[in-house]
Amino acid sequence: MAKAKTYFSLIIFASLLIPLVVTILYFGPKLKVGVDLSFLPALNATLNGLTAIMLTLGFVAIRKKIIDVHQRFMTFAMILSVIFLVSYILYHSTSEPTPFGGQGFVKYLYYSLLISHIFLAIVIVPLVLITYVRALSKQFDKHRRIAKITLPLWLYVSVSGFVVYLMISPYYK
Repeated sequence: MAKAKTYFSLIIFASLLIPLVVTILYFGPKLKVGVDLSFLPALNATLNGLTAIMLTLGFVAIRKKIIDVHQRFMTFAMILSVIFLVSYILYHSTSEPTPFGGQGFVKYLYYSLLISHIFLAIVIVPLVLITYVRALSKQFDKHRRIAKITLPLWLYVSVSGFVVYLMISPYYK
């Protein structure tokens, strides 16, 4: 029980710290690193796309009751998401935001997608961590219950992140 409380405390801490750090680095003064990081948005979109693929393959594997394959796909999705987070923070702490240049309906579509993506990206952090910890700690009943919520939200965040990149990529310098 003490271990569960420790995990829960760490999950809450990470879930609050990550959006705070992202917000500060996004809106704060930009760091000068002396390296061209303009490739990172494309890398981030690729990581999002690969995460969506891993999540889908992990879902298919568990539906077929191939548990070891499911575990590998979900672990790879976690690794990709951590790499994405580091890359995202690095890019947005060193680069000015790119304004979206679309007009009319496309502009409203873009911002609707972006806002829902950002909101759910914040919400998904504790859900992913809790789901993963429950699997690691072999609390499979609890894992299954929360995974039914986590998977579709995580998929949405991954796919919408990819689509947001496709929509804004023509406006990168």
